[in-house]
Amino acid sequence: MDTRLNAFQRLLDIMDELREKCPWDMKQTFETLRPLTIEELYEMTDAITANDKHELEGELGDLFLHLVFYCKLGTESGDFTVESVLNRICDKLIHRHPHIYGDVKASTEEGVKQNWEKIKLKEGKKSVLEGVPKSLPALVKASRIQEKVKGIGFEWDNMEDVWSKVFEEMNELKVEIDNQSEFIEEEFGDVLFSLVNLSRYIHVQPENALAKTNNKFITRFQLMEELAKKNNLNLEEMSLTEMDVFWNDAKIILKNK
Repeated sequence: MDTRLNAFQRLLDIMDELREKCPWDMKQTFETLRPLTIEELYEMTDAITANDKHELEGELGDLFLHLVFYCKLGTESGDFTVESVLNRICDKLIHRHPHIYGDVKASTEEGVKQNWEKIKLKEGKKSVLEGVPKSLPALVKASRIQEKVKGIGFEWDNMEDVWSKVFEEMNELKVEIDNQSEFIEEEFGDVLFSLVNLSRYIHVQPENALAKTNNKFITRFQLMEELAKKNNLNLEEMSLTEMDVFWNDAKIILKNK
C-alpha cells in the first residue's frame, strides 16, 4: 500500500481506538471541538508566519486529527463518513477545474479564478459573496470579498484608480475626525478596505503583512524594555523622547542580527 495511505489509515485506526477507550475523546462533540479547532488553526498560522516548518509539520498533524475526529463523529451520527467527505471534495475539485478535467481553456491564474466564480453561480449560489464565511477575521474577510467580486470583473482598471480611492477615503476620514462626527468609525473602515484593495494590486497578503508587523513591534518593544532595565530605568517613568532613544537602539540591534 502507498505509504501515504498507510499513514492515513494509521490515524483513522488510532481515532477509532481513542473514541472507544479514552474518557476525554469519548466525551467530545462537534460543539466542544469547534473552539479547539479554531485554536489549532491559529497555531498553524503562527508557524507559517514564523516560517517554522518543523512547527508547521506538527500543527498540520493536529489539524488532520481534528478533521478525522469530525469524520468519526459524522459516522457515529449517520450524517457522513470520511469516505463521503473525501469523495465530495474530489468531485468538487474535478467539477470546478474544467480546464484540467474538461475542455474549458484557462491558461492564467485570473482565468481560473473567474471561471471558478462563474461555476459557483451556475451551481445555484445567488451571490458571488455567498461563500464568504461570516466569522472570518475582518481583514481576511475584506480580502476575500474583493477577490470574489474581482472574479466577475468588479475591479478598478489600473493602479492609479486604486491609489485615488485610498487618498479619497483618507481625506474623508480626516474631515470626519476634524468635525468629530459620528461617522469616524465608518470612514476608518473605508480606509482599511481601500488599503486591502491596494494590497491585492501589489501582491501582498494584508493579514500576513500585519501579523509580521505585530511580531516585529513586539520583538523590538521587548528589547527596548530589556535595554532600559539594564540601565536601571523604568519605562513608565520615562518620557517618550527618552524611550525613543532605546527604541532606536533596539531597532539597530535587531537589524544587525
